[in-house]
Amino acid sequence: MRIKFLAPALLLAGCVPPGAPPAPETVPSPTPRPVPVTPAPPPVGDWRDLPRAPGDWQYRGLGSGSAATYGVRGAAPVATLTCNRAARQVTMVFASPRPAAGTVTIRTTSTQRSLTVQPMAGGVGASLPASDKLLDAIGFSRGRFVVEGAAIGRLVLPSWAEILRVTEDCRA
Repeated sequence: MRIKFLAPALLLAGCVPPGAPPAPETVPSPTPRPVPVTPAPPPVGDWRDLPRAPGDWQYRGLGSGSAATYGVRGAAPVATLTCNRAARQVTMVFASPRPAAGTVTIRTTSTQRSLTVQPMAGGVGASLPASDKLLDAIGFSRGRFVVEGAAIGRLVLPSWAEILRVTEDCRA
């Protein structure tokens, strides 16, 4: 008798649909690592706090006047002031990778002025009468002055005695 009960039970067990497949193991996805962010330099509240361009001013007398150049020794100057005594003019030239006509803005502690510049040997430049008060403002600026423009970017230069010396050579 036992077999009678067993046979139908086995038959019924074979008719039972198989169970649902086991759920796949959930593998946690890797947590993305944060990308290191390079901190931005702190904003400069005043142009007088900007670091100056590397280099020094160097003065030299010329037969027709004098010149002061600024830059790192052994490299091309980034700024040049030249006195043409006969014309009583001071020409300022600023190094430029793409010399083109345009404007530069010069900021000193007492003055801000835009100048039209033209391509010249060594960059872009402008000539001013030796009596122009901008030259005095550059020479007497507290510690530094800034020259900015599309052709040159931003150039922060110290206002040392060489600037006034070239200016005075043209006024004498």
